[in-house]
Amino acid sequence: MGSHRWYTGARRWRLTALLGVCVTALALLVTLLNTLPGRGADTSGTTRDGDRAHGTPAAPAGPVRPDVGWGFTHTQYSADQGGGSDRVARLLKGDGGLPQDQAVMGWGADNPEPVKGHYDFGALDRRIDFIRASGGTPVITLCCAPDWMKGGRAGVGATDWSQGSLERAPDPEHYQDFADLAATVARRYPDVRHFVVWNEFKGFWNEGEGRWDYEGYTKLYNLVRAALKKADPDNLVGGPYLPMDSVDPRADHASAQVRGPWGAMDQRALDAFDYWNAHKSGADFVVVDGSSYTNDDELLPDEFAATAKFTAVGEWVRGRTHDLPLWWAEYYVEPADSQDRREGWSEDRRIAVHATGLIAMARGGAGSGFYWNPEKKSGADCPGCLWTPTGDSDGGRELPMYGLISRFGKAFPPGTRYEKLSAAPGLRMLASRDTALVVNTLDRPVSARIDGKRFRMRGYEVKWLDR
Repeated sequence: MGSHRWYTGARRWRLTALLGVCVTALALLVTLLNTLPGRGADTSGTTRDGDRAHGTPAAPAGPVRPDVGWGFTHTQYSADQGGGSDRVARLLKGDGGLPQDQAVMGWGADNPEPVKGHYDFGALDRRIDFIRASGGTPVITLCCAPDWMKGGRAGVGATDWSQGSLERAPDPEHYQDFADLAATVARRYPDVRHFVVWNEFKGFWNEGEGRWDYEGYTKLYNLVRAALKKADPDNLVGGPYLPMDSVDPRADHASAQVRGPWGAMDQRALDAFDYWNAHKSGADFVVVDGSSYTNDDELLPDEFAATAKFTAVGEWVRGRTHDLPLWWAEYYVEPADSQDRREGWSEDRRIAVHATGLIAMARGGAGSGFYWNPEKKSGADCPGCLWTPTGDSDGGRELPMYGLISRFGKAFPPGTRYEKLSAAPGLRMLASRDTALVVNTLDRPVSARIDGKRFRMRGYEVKWLDR
């Protein structure tokens, strides 16, 4: 009996211990589940079928090519809302539609996946609908990442829209989650064939080594590209959308090889590009961005001559990518103030410098470029905008910058063969067999002679000539 009682007690002890372990394990499991991304987060208004095709996808007009031409990027305020929206759509469609780029999150688009597996594409749907209605070629820039992918909170209404949060890259353990989101976006908009991976290496800076985290970006790029190609092998993918910064030639990190009167390239940007180029899984086109001015906002030697940087960068990039189609995702010729506003120049001067920049990009081998459209919600004064703000009932009316961008896109589509023309001092020119663009870079009238014809040009005038 004694031994039996001991055995019974032992069984009772083992059972109690086992129950204790189970209770502890259950508590740990509950704690783990409660800490998983999105556990208990608000999912109201979201859907689980984000990859269901939205609306009526527009059939491409012809074969999908890696070059798209010259267009613009939608920013926080664009033309998809307001009384003037239809007016802009008709304007664009009447010009054959322009290539239009939209970020997947930010710059007018809401958090597309506030909780893992729960989607909210309402704002992005509206932008894509506008691009379709205006006859444009849609491009999606895959930036930025939902908060739960970068250490933030999940949930509808929980998104931190501060610049520091928005521009943070996804954590490495969520790179695949971001790639899965990219594939969901591609399936939702099957008429979007061109995808740009991320934006300006945002969040990819190695603070400890004082350089770009090109290893991290390239890993993300390769995962996203694989996911997009799996969604549809015909999807076209490009990167690295790297800011091609330039500095004073005497500055630290100034490149010894890529330099000119406009300054010198920051060698750290060139190193980042070379790493991506060597380790990427592939690319259908290559994407860069940058300004004609240096990091300290100096225009060397002046605002017009500084645009030669675009030519130099284009030639350098194409020499390393075996002539992959080159895109400028963003390009700037006028330094911004502390509020990122570029309103210091007259519109004539702005358009003249901008036209010179477009000429320089084309001469560097670019066939596609996107103007960062600085639209406002309302108000008559909108320097550099393509149209008057559509938030006003009479908005959506063409502005001079639209005339330049749309005309340049029609006159110099991808594959244009350029011809040489002799130019008088102070003039910049770009010519095809049928058209010539002439820019007076001086603030005073000049006399010009082109193709045997003589004419006068006002200060900062931009003139189109039929040949």
